[in-house]
Amino acid sequence: MEDYLILGACNPPLAHLALDTDRGIGLLLPCNVIVRTDGPGHTLAPALDPQVMVQVTGRSELKEVADEASTRLRAALDTLAE
Repeated sequence: MEDYLILGACNPPLAHLALDTDRGIGLLLPCNVIVRTDGPGHTLAPALDPQVMVQVTGRSELKEVADEASTRLRAALDTLAE
């Protein structure tokens, strides 16, 4: 197997907001980022789109939390490309 690392990227305050809305949301929290090689000199770092929480649950109240998580996750992933 290629180099493969799973990173926990959970933000406790955002997770708490989501859990206040839906106690079952813990199963869907976008807490993992995978870092893996994809050929010589090429690394991938995919992450689950936080909007999946809203889509799967149908709970529009989670959109604000998902939007904030998306912004933070994108900012962190963008630093990898620099």
